[in-house]
Amino acid sequence: MTVKLNKVALDHAKHLVSKHQVSKDERDDWSEHQPSSDQENEYLDKHGWEDYSRWYLGIDDEMDEDTKGHYKFPYGDFRRLHRCGLMAAESRAAQQDYEDIRKAVANLHKRLDGDHA
Repeated sequence: MTVKLNKVALDHAKHLVSKHQVSKDERDDWSEHQPSSDQENEYLDKHGWEDYSRWYLGIDDEMDEDTKGHYKFPYGDFRRLHRCGLMAAESRAAQQDYEDIRKAVANLHKRLDGDHA
């Protein structure tokens, strides 16, 4: 599996932070705040793959672009960036040795916690 940083999603996440479209929740909240499979499907039906991809900081190049498996490291609920989603993504990226994603998420986390635009 080759997972790379999704720069479009990173830019979207930065935009959400700059517009204060964020939820400064706690690490353990992600299991409750992460979109369900049904919510993902509903979003896909309404918005398509291009918009869907903006909510995932990683892309698996070995998977077809029009599959959910292509998109890794979600960080929001399709409305807001969630601090708990960033924390989960940062932890998983570090565990799986995706250093470019881990660094990008760590910088986003700092931006969010420091309220930098």
